[in-house]
Amino acid sequence: MTKLKTPNFWIEHIKKIFFIFFAAITSAVALNNFLIPSNIYAAGINGTSQLLSDVLSNNSGILIDTGVLILVFNIPIAILGWFKVGRNFTLYSFLTSILISMFTVILPINPLSTDPMMNALFGGIISGAGIGFALKYGFSTGGMDIISMVLAKTTGRSIGTLTFAMNLLIVSSAGFLYGWEYALYTLVSIYVMTKMIDTIHTSHQKVTAMIVTNEPDALVKVIHEKLMRGITIIPAKGAYSGMDRSILMVVITRYEMYELEQAVREADASAFVNFMETNKVLGEFWSSDRQKESQLKK
Repeated sequence: MTKLKTPNFWIEHIKKIFFIFFAAITSAVALNNFLIPSNIYAAGINGTSQLLSDVLSNNSGILIDTGVLILVFNIPIAILGWFKVGRNFTLYSFLTSILISMFTVILPINPLSTDPMMNALFGGIISGAGIGFALKYGFSTGGMDIISMVLAKTTGRSIGTLTFAMNLLIVSSAGFLYGWEYALYTLVSIYVMTKMIDTIHTSHQKVTAMIVTNEPDALVKVIHEKLMRGITIIPAKGAYSGMDRSILMVVITRYEMYELEQAVREADASAFVNFMETNKVLGEFWSSDRQKESQLKK
């Protein structure tokens, strides 16, 4: 029997489509209105495409639009993502890269400011917002984002930090080819972009939930239906009421807070939940890939 799609499924699907266009347009605007006019280079494949387009134009007179090069570079990276990251993620990401390429070609190169520092800051903020929301909703803008996702899953590092590290080559190339002043502006832009990404995309951040409940068994069952996380049950007693209770302790990522809240409301609406920032986790903490593999084996 075919499983019917729930309203929440369609709402999430519409959100994803919206943010695909949002990420594509913001990336194109950052390039055409802030970065390209000031000879400031974007991060990842977008910046690589800018550099190659400039090198070909200045040294051999070959004019290839940055948007076209973005699409060409993203084809082999999409193949990598298909095998290493996941089909849905890669399909949405490649669609986003196609739209970035299209909007970059269609939208005119129109500088909004003549101040290179302002262009570096706003170019980084706008492009970082697009990438951050893309990653938050389960896809990327293609290019280095996919490579960063692969490395983030194996190293546990944040997406922004990995993106910044890999883009040092673009900064060095910009300085060597066009002067170190442009390299510094490029560095500022990429730094601002990575901070914007980490502000929005927080799946690497851990949270500890302490749940005081009268229904520990029911709550554990519902949580395990929604999340593949270990739960520790701690006996407790209410200081005022004197009633025996249980405290469930579970460590999750920030993205899993919504699912946990829904589980608590479903199993014990009167439960008390305290979310605390977790600086470091030692021991086994399952990644999203590990959780999916476990679910498939059931």
